[in-house]
Amino acid sequence: MYKIGELATKLSVSTDTLRYYEKHGLLKPTTRSTTGYRLYDDENLRSLTFILSAKKCGFTLKDIQDLLSIKIDKSNHSCHDVKSFTEQKLHQVEDKIRELTMIQSSLQQLVKACCGGSESATQCSILTTLEDNHVAS
Repeated sequence: MYKIGELATKLSVSTDTLRYYEKHGLLKPTTRSTTGYRLYDDENLRSLTFILSAKKCGFTLKDIQDLLSIKIDKSNHSCHDVKSFTEQKLHQVEDKIRELTMIQSSLQQLVKACCGGSESATQCSILTTLEDNHVAS
Protein backbone atom coordinates (compact mmCIF):
# COMPACT_ATOMS: atom_id res chain seq x y z
CA MET A 1 0.00 0.00 0.00
CA TYR A 2 1.14 3.50 -0.81
CA LYS A 3 0.29 6.74 0.90
CA ILE A 4 -0.66 9.54 -1.48
CA GLY A 5 2.79 11.15 -1.27
CA GLU A 6 4.54 7.85 -1.95
CA LEU A 7 2.37 7.16 -4.99
CA ALA A 8 2.88 10.70 -6.27
CA THR A 9 6.66 10.41 -5.88
CA LYS A 10 6.71 6.99 -7.54
CA LEU A 11 5.05 8.42 -10.66
CA SER A 12 6.60 11.92 -10.54
CA VAL A 13 3.33 13.78 -10.09
CA SER A 14 2.11 16.03 -7.32
CA THR A 15 -0.27 14.98 -4.60
CA ASP A 16 -2.56 17.74 -5.88
CA THR A 17 -2.70 15.91 -9.23
CA LEU A 18 -3.78 12.72 -7.48
CA ARG A 19 -6.41 14.58 -5.49
CA TYR A 20 -7.62 16.21 -8.72
CA TYR A 21 -7.96 12.82 -10.41
CA GLU A 22 -9.77 11.52 -7.36
CA LYS A 23 -12.12 14.51 -7.38
CA HIS A 24 -12.96 13.80 -11.04
CA GLY A 25 -13.56 10.09 -10.45
CA LEU A 26 -10.50 8.81 -12.27
CA LEU A 27 -8.74 7.47 -9.21
CA LYS A 28 -10.09 6.11 -5.97
CA PRO A 29 -7.98 5.17 -2.96
CA THR A 30 -8.23 1.53 -2.04
CA THR A 31 -8.83 2.45 1.57
CA ARG A 32 -7.89 4.92 4.26
CA SER A 33 -5.62 4.27 7.19
CA THR A 34 -6.89 4.51 10.73
CA THR A 35 -5.42 8.01 10.81
CA GLY A 36 -7.27 9.01 7.61
CA TYR A 37 -4.44 8.78 5.07
CA ARG A 38 -5.44 7.76 1.56
CA LEU A 39 -3.95 4.38 0.76
CA TYR A 40 -3.42 3.06 -2.75
CA ASP A 41 -2.54 -0.41 -4.00
CA ASP A 42 -0.77 -1.72 -7.09
CA GLU A 43 -4.02 -1.62 -9.09
CA ASN A 44 -4.24 2.10 -8.35
CA LEU A 45 -0.64 2.40 -9.51
CA ARG A 46 -1.52 0.67 -12.81
CA SER A 47 -4.61 2.85 -13.25
CA LEU A 48 -2.64 6.00 -12.62
CA THR A 49 0.05 4.87 -15.07
CA PHE A 50 -2.75 4.36 -17.62
CA ILE A 51 -4.18 7.83 -16.89
CA LEU A 52 -0.80 9.53 -17.24
CA SER A 53 -0.03 7.67 -20.48
CA ALA A 54 -3.41 8.61 -21.95
CA LYS A 55 -2.88 12.23 -20.90
CA LYS A 56 0.49 12.29 -22.72
CA CYS A 57 -1.37 11.14 -25.85
CA GLY A 58 -3.62 14.19 -25.58
CA PHE A 59 -6.73 12.53 -24.22
CA THR A 60 -8.90 14.79 -22.06
CA LEU A 61 -10.08 13.74 -18.62
CA LYS A 62 -13.48 12.91 -20.14
CA ASP A 63 -11.75 10.80 -22.81
CA ILE A 64 -9.75 9.05 -20.11
CA GLN A 65 -12.92 8.32 -18.12
CA ASP A 66 -14.39 6.75 -21.26
CA LEU A 67 -11.24 4.72 -21.88
CA LEU A 68 -11.16 3.57 -18.26
CA SER A 69 -14.77 2.44 -18.46
CA ILE A 70 -13.89 0.41 -21.57
CA LYS A 71 -10.79 -0.95 -19.81
CA ILE A 72 -12.87 -2.02 -16.81
CA ASP A 73 -15.46 -3.71 -19.02
CA LYS A 74 -13.25 -5.04 -21.84
CA SER A 75 -15.46 -8.04 -22.57
CA ASN A 76 -18.33 -5.78 -23.66
CA HIS A 77 -16.20 -3.69 -26.00
CA SER A 78 -14.22 -4.51 -29.10
CA CYS A 79 -10.77 -3.49 -30.17
CA HIS A 80 -12.59 -1.68 -32.99
CA ASP A 81 -14.38 0.48 -30.39
CA VAL A 82 -11.09 1.53 -28.85
CA LYS A 83 -9.47 2.12 -32.24
CA SER A 84 -12.41 4.25 -33.44
CA PHE A 85 -12.23 6.28 -30.25
CA THR A 86 -8.51 6.81 -30.76
CA GLU A 87 -8.96 7.65 -34.46
CA GLN A 88 -11.45 10.37 -33.48
CA LYS A 89 -8.82 11.86 -31.18
CA LEU A 90 -6.23 11.63 -33.95
CA HIS A 91 -8.55 13.52 -36.33
CA GLN A 92 -9.06 16.22 -33.70
CA VAL A 93 -5.29 16.56 -33.30
CA GLU A 94 -4.78 16.68 -37.08
CA ASP A 95 -7.41 19.45 -37.33
CA LYS A 96 -5.66 21.37 -34.57
CA ILE A 97 -2.29 20.96 -36.31
CA ARG A 98 -3.79 22.36 -39.54
CA GLU A 99 -5.20 25.29 -37.60
CA LEU A 100 -1.88 25.94 -35.87
CA THR A 101 -0.03 25.68 -39.19
CA MET A 102 -2.30 28.39 -40.62
CA ILE A 103 -1.67 30.55 -37.56
CA GLN A 104 2.06 29.98 -37.92
CA SER A 105 1.95 31.01 -41.56
CA SER A 106 0.01 34.19 -40.74
CA LEU A 107 2.45 35.11 -37.99
CA GLN A 108 5.41 34.45 -40.28
CA GLN A 109 3.86 36.79 -42.86
CA LEU A 110 3.40 39.49 -40.26
CA VAL A 111 6.95 39.15 -38.96
CA LYS A 112 8.41 39.12 -42.48
CA ALA A 113 6.50 42.28 -43.47
CA CYS A 114 7.70 44.31 -40.50
CA CYS A 115 11.02 46.12 -40.48
CA GLY A 116 11.23 45.88 -36.72
CA GLY A 117 13.01 49.21 -36.49
CA SER A 118 13.12 51.63 -33.62
CA GLU A 119 10.82 54.19 -35.27
CA SER A 120 7.33 54.93 -33.99
CA ALA A 121 4.71 52.21 -34.38
CA THR A 122 2.34 54.69 -36.07
CA GLN A 123 3.14 53.08 -39.43
CA CYS A 124 3.87 49.56 -38.20
CA SER A 125 2.99 47.08 -40.92
CA ILE A 126 1.86 44.46 -38.40
CA LEU A 127 -0.66 46.79 -36.79
CA THR A 128 -1.82 48.07 -40.19
CA THR A 129 -2.26 44.56 -41.58
CA LEU A 130 -4.23 43.47 -38.52
CA GLU A 131 -6.39 46.61 -38.70
CA ASP A 132 -7.10 46.10 -42.39
CA ASN A 133 -7.59 42.35 -41.93
CA HIS A 134 -5.20 41.50 -44.76
CA VAL A 135 -3.66 38.47 -43.09
CA ALA A 136 -3.85 35.47 -45.42
CA SER A 137 -5.71 32.53 -43.98
